[in-house]
Amino acid sequence: MMGKKLIAEALGTLILVLFGCGAAVLMGAQIGMLGIALAFGLAIVAAAYGLGAISGAHLNPAVSLGMVTAGRMSVTDFAGYAVAQIVGAIVGAFILMLIATGKADYTVAANGLGQNGFGAGYLGGYSAFAALVFETVMTFLFVTVILGATEKGAPGAMAGLAIGLTLAAIHLVGINVTGVSVNPARSIGPALFVGGKAVEQLWLFILAPLVGGALAGIVYRADLTRA
Repeated sequence: MMGKKLIAEALGTLILVLFGCGAAVLMGAQIGMLGIALAFGLAIVAAAYGLGAISGAHLNPAVSLGMVTAGRMSVTDFAGYAVAQIVGAIVGAFILMLIATGKADYTVAANGLGQNGFGAGYLGGYSAFAALVFETVMTFLFVTVILGATEKGAPGAMAGLAIGLTLAAIHLVGINVTGVSVNPARSIGPALFVGGKAVEQLWLFILAPLVGGALAGIVYRADLTRA
């Protein structure tokens, strides 16, 4: 049963990276930031309804860690989910690279793979501090929505839509800041192929989402205790 869950997590994270980052790399000039934001959100909706019944469709180590601190997942299961999510993100980024390199004027160095970043030369040129605040706060809010939408008593049929729309909204706010991670796996996949600054800055996109996700789970669990 766990093996099936891990495959679902890997496949779902592949979908997220391929659709979301793919929209930025292959169609960014045509659809703009709004289109990219919708691509990430719709990818989550698709994976949630297609794979959620198997694994819960976390697709994100920060979400899984939030489930741990909320008391809804074991540390052992978290480790398995995180590895599967990272593998899925790497495969998704690799597939995207194979497609993108089919265009004559595309190079990974010049065009990237939808990697996250901050500072001079990256989109809005926001500072590391701004990026850290954005990623931590937005991941906290994202995981809070997920925990609420998937708890007992919530309208389960709407959970995937609520989560996907929340991710799209986060992208609408923050693409220009960091490209939006809120997901260490999503950041790791493209960065490994792009290298250079993308890898150097990867620490922020691992640390901030994990902190935000963990805090969301802690707050969620505290609310349940008070109730």
